[in-house]
Amino acid sequence: MQELEPSVLNKINEWLQGSYDNETKQQIQTLLDEKSFTELTDSFYKDLEFGTGGLRGLMGPGSNRINKYTIGSATQGLANFLKKTYPEEQIKVAIAHDCRNNSAFFAEITADVFAANGIYVYFFQELRPTPELSFAIRELGCKSGVMLTASHNPKEYNGYKAYGYDGGQFVSPADTDVMTEVSAIKSIDDVKFMPLPGHLELLGEEMDELYLSKIIKLSISPDAIAKQRDLKIVYSPIHGTGITLIPKALALFGFTNVHLVEKQVKPDGNFPTVIYPNPEEKEALTLALEKGAEVDADLIMATDPDADRIGIAIKNNDGEFILLNGNQTGSLLINYLLTAWAQKGLFTGKEYIVKTIVTSYLIDEIAKAKNVECYNTLTGFKYIGELITRFKDEKVFIGGGEESYGYLIGDLVRDKDAVVSAAFIAEMTAFYKNNGSSLYNALLDMYLQYGLYKEKLVSVTKKGKTGAEEIKAMMERFRNTPPTSLGGSNVITLKDYELSVQTDLITGIKTPIDLPTSDVLQFVTQDGSIISARPSGTEPKIKFYCSVKTPLQDKLAYEQKSQELEVKVDAIMSDLGV
Repeated sequence: MQELEPSVLNKINEWLQGSYDNETKQQIQTLLDEKSFTELTDSFYKDLEFGTGGLRGLMGPGSNRINKYTIGSATQGLANFLKKTYPEEQIKVAIAHDCRNNSAFFAEITADVFAANGIYVYFFQELRPTPELSFAIRELGCKSGVMLTASHNPKEYNGYKAYGYDGGQFVSPADTDVMTEVSAIKSIDDVKFMPLPGHLELLGEEMDELYLSKIIKLSISPDAIAKQRDLKIVYSPIHGTGITLIPKALALFGFTNVHLVEKQVKPDGNFPTVIYPNPEEKEALTLALEKGAEVDADLIMATDPDADRIGIAIKNNDGEFILLNGNQTGSLLINYLLTAWAQKGLFTGKEYIVKTIVTSYLIDEIAKAKNVECYNTLTGFKYIGELITRFKDEKVFIGGGEESYGYLIGDLVRDKDAVVSAAFIAEMTAFYKNNGSSLYNALLDMYLQYGLYKEKLVSVTKKGKTGAEEIKAMMERFRNTPPTSLGGSNVITLKDYELSVQTDLITGIKTPIDLPTSDVLQFVTQDGSIISARPSGTEPKIKFYCSVKTPLQDKLAYEQKSQELEVKVDAIMSDLGV
């Protein structure tokens, strides 16, 4: 045991001697007997912290793992925060969970701890999408809510998304206040696990119906849908919660020809038909693509386990299915929304859209051309939600999104929403088909008008304590000695979002960045390329976002120009040493 650091060993002994169940203690003892020191270190070297998406991690025993005790401690800390924040009120919260292994169990633990603290709990009795939880928080007048999910992570993971009174994930200063309360839980004996009676109310289909009834009111082009109601749509929930609402939403919008991927319809936390339940990955859409070819689909869609992200495939002009990345889908959606709003004469001058700093700046160009205000936030949909709440009585939110396949249309929720996104992607497809076009040609037309933008995300995984230290060192190196040239173009601007400073590298002039601090670096080159480096808040990764652009004069030149940009992206990544 001399290979374990003293702090890690002390934490292990706390668990072996504390008020933890015998099964947990036996699991830890087995790891000790097997001298699994690396796993023990990773499990105990720190406590799980709230990142950009709350708690997320591998399931198992330990302070740095997702288990009933870390879930219980987080909930007790959140309960303490809520009781201090709303001392004179009967506090209400909502709780939902996805399809993952142990999600239902962790949801029950969460409900028990809240109820033990005298907090009234609205509990979804069956799995439901994350956006419906966000909707329910606001609809029921809750002060908080929790979604048990690890989003699109592998099956070994689970997580805990904590929400505030507005249905958005906590932002500063509340997020740090919650973390302070959670870190103040020094012993599992501080956690109340025995619920008080009369503090639990089950939620079911009545909330589904209310949510869907409000989504249908957002539709802009019902006339196009009526004419294209037999649009051939293939949809897969990838074993997740999307199956509970998305087919119903499509039917309510008026689509009558929806084909489900039967092998992926049943919720299953083992995700047996995919390697990762992530609609960003082509492999996860394999069965959906097969179904699409079988029925000659106009549109293929798939959602992640908690139905907040959506990936799509469309046919090119050769009849081949191609996957769109998150930036392409987001740009198409915003372009459609602003075009349809303009055609219907809906603009009043108060409308706006929101995206993140690492999402395609093509969206900024579209908004500028349509004379609609476009806001950029830090990475993480909670910042988009925060802005919607801030402007709720002043301006009209049309839509927004982020490159990681998350979008929102309308302000019914404060998180990314694959339910409303699926409905609007289908509506958008019907709109263009009704005008004699297609989503693929709409994409090319958009590039002809605004320029061809190409984005690529490169993620470098660095696991455990050693990996975290390596990621920190990489960011320090980029911060202290930024690259002078990337992809053959000089770096002219450095944006340091942690220091809130933008530096003109030619003149040395520094200007403030009016956003919350975040460990993100952004390099802007002379030819307009934008490269961002950001450690993930929920995964052991450092992410590099690369955006390049070039004019496009002819649709026939799309493939060639796209390939040229691909080469440029690779050169930039090489220059970064990635």
